Amino acid sequence: MTVAKRRLDPDRRSRIIDVALDVIAEYGVAGTTHRKVAEAADVPLGSMSYHFSGIDELLIEAFRRLAATVSARFTELLVAAQTPDEARQAVVAIITDGSWTSTRHLLLSYELYAFGARNPALQTVMRDWMEASRRALERHFDRDTARMLDALIEGLTIHRSVDPEPVDPTRIRAIVDKLTA
Repeated sequence: MTVAKRRLDPDRRSRIIDVALDVIAEYGVAGTTHRKVAEAADVPLGSMSYHFSGIDELLIEAFRRLAATVSARFTELLVAAQTPDEARQAVVAIITDGSWTSTRHLLLSYELYAFGARNPALQTVMRDWMEASRRALERHFDRDTARMLDALIEGLTIHRSVDPEPVDPTRIRAIVDKLTA
C-alpha cells in the first residue's frame, strides 16, 4: 500500500482567502463555492472544510482581507501627505487612481455591499473598513469633514465606474477644496 505524502503548505489558508477574492470577482458571491475556490487555489476540496467552517466564513475572511488591503493603501497615501494641500491631492488620487477603480476592485466592492446588506457579520467588516478610512482622513481633517470626504470618495469612485463622462480630476479637486475649506 502506498501512502500519499502530505504536501507542506503553511500558507494554504491565506492563499485560499486570496484566491477566494478572485473567484468572487469572477462569479460573484452567489456563484462562489468551495469547489471553485479549491480548484482555483489548487488545493484538495477537503482543505476548505479544514480551514473554514463554511462558505460564509470564507467569504467574510476574503472581504476582511480586501478591506485590510485597501485600507492599508488608503492610509499609506494619507500618511505620506505632509501638508493640507498634499492631503487634498491624496484624496483626489484615491478617487481617480486606476488601482482604486480597477474593474476587479469595484466588482468586489459591489459584491461586499450586496452581501453585507444581508449578513450582519459582514456589516462589522464594512463598518471597520469605514472607520479605518475615516481615521486615515482624520490625520488631516476634522471628524465631520473626514466623514464627508469618505462618502465623497465612495460615491465618486462608484460613479466613475459607470459614468461615460466621469468627473474630471480638476473638478474633483475643486470639490475637495470646498469640503475642506
